[in-house]
Amino acid sequence: MTAATSGVPVRRPARTSGRLLLAGALAGPLFFASAITQMLTREGFDITRHPISQLSTGDLGWIQILTFVLAGAGALALAVGAGRTLTEGVGRRALPVLVGVFGAGLVAAGVFTMDPEKGFPAGTPEGPVAQMSWHGIAHSAAAAVAFTALAVAAVVMTVRCARRRATRPAVLSAAAALVLLVPMSPDYMSIQIAVNGLVAFTWATVLAVSLRRAA
Repeated sequence: MTAATSGVPVRRPARTSGRLLLAGALAGPLFFASAITQMLTREGFDITRHPISQLSTGDLGWIQILTFVLAGAGALALAVGAGRTLTEGVGRRALPVLVGVFGAGLVAAGVFTMDPEKGFPAGTPEGPVAQMSWHGIAHSAAAAVAFTALAVAAVVMTVRCARRRATRPAVLSAAAALVLLVPMSPDYMSIQIAVNGLVAFTWATVLAVSLRRAA
């Protein structure tokens, strides 16, 4: 999905806009580099049982909290950069807002941590938490809003590209939206969350890179 191949009209960005888009492009790689490193090194973490957000708990939870906040800041930078760069067409106003909601949701998901459960961090009793804390509820709500907003952004990009007869980026954006909008499965939730994160950040990264290249 590239702005160049889809004929997306863009304004040549000032240096600041280019830096904002670069920050947006780096948000996803930063998030997953940090998360994967933690998955491999933190005792007791099992991606088949524990969602990535659970890395925010325990003595080393500050690492994932910071990761969420930095990734969210990168997405907010992408939103501002996209708003300065897109000049016309479907989504020129909606896309920056939706990406901005995604970024703000990530920051909130970092600030409000989920609850320890299912044996993680090490020493936590097995099984789900008996009652979610207020910050656990806030975390879940923030994450849900963030990824729903990005799914809608992908739908908007699908329509934008389809109207410009850019088939490949339209199909890829539609596929991303479809993955993000599939209801969560209780049996495979942690895996699905990881896949959704990979799809969402990849889509955002490609959007950021495309806008920089086209401009």
